[in-house]
Amino acid sequence: METTKEISALFTLIDDPDEEVYGAVSNKIVDYGSNIIPNLEHLWETTPNEEIQNRIEMLIHRLHYNDLTEDFRQWSISGHHDLLLGAMLVSKFQYPDVATTTALQEIEKVRRNIWLELNNYLTPLEQINIVTSILYSYYGLKGNETTYKEPNDFLIHKTLEAKRGNQLSNGIIYLVLCEMLDIPVRAIRVPKQFIIAYFKPGYSDENLPNPLNKIEFFIDPTSGQVFTYQDVENYFKRIAVPPVGAYFKPQKNKQVIQTLLEEFSKCFSTDKDAYKKTELNALVKLLD
Repeated sequence: METTKEISALFTLIDDPDEEVYGAVSNKIVDYGSNIIPNLEHLWETTPNEEIQNRIEMLIHRLHYNDLTEDFRQWSISGHHDLLLGAMLVSKFQYPDVATTTALQEIEKVRRNIWLELNNYLTPLEQINIVTSILYSYYGLKGNETTYKEPNDFLIHKTLEAKRGNQLSNGIIYLVLCEMLDIPVRAIRVPKQFIIAYFKPGYSDENLPNPLNKIEFFIDPTSGQVFTYQDVENYFKRIAVPPVGAYFKPQKNKQVIQTLLEEFSKCFSTDKDAYKKTELNALVKLLD
């Protein structure tokens, strides 16, 4: 954007110690929209003062966040909530310039390898064994324990780059692949876990009276390990929670992305990063 006299005047006031003045100035700058970001980046590079640099960084973040909010709003109202696109929007919170193309190419590579091995005569377990074998053994995806000290573990593009993620990011990759291959695998809401389940053909997304009757088996996306109902029942006993039907209902893509945003927000627990937690939770509500 061309630096006008008004922009130059606003930039000279970024260091104003009066919070009220700075608040008015920052709002005016943000009103210009993301086209002003290159000007702010140039100002950051030519400003030796760290405090002013911090203010510029926050302005750039606000501009990116405004764009991201609109992108999430558009994704939310779209007819099909593409899971990979939703996960990439979460990545853009930390990495605004990340391109979806690279992630899509990586996913497509794995999908093609799985598709070559599949046929119509395989049992559900045989299908999943092929997906798991190619994703974890051939492609080399590894699983980390879910910890809120590693924000990148929640971001799908970083998981694909490092070939290592937590239960949630690995699970989203698994779900994306199965959706592309028409394999009826869906996320379910087992407490304190992100588990996916293979649903029998003919299940409905809506109002399943007893979703458990429609599940063949369960998969832990950390490693691709398959679990039986007995394994899951034992887990519920261990955490002393009754295994009610709601925990086994197939989750929609929008709900999966809400879970990703909620879990990702827990990485920002310090006072310094509190604004990020607030912003991520605002995106969760936007998807309601």
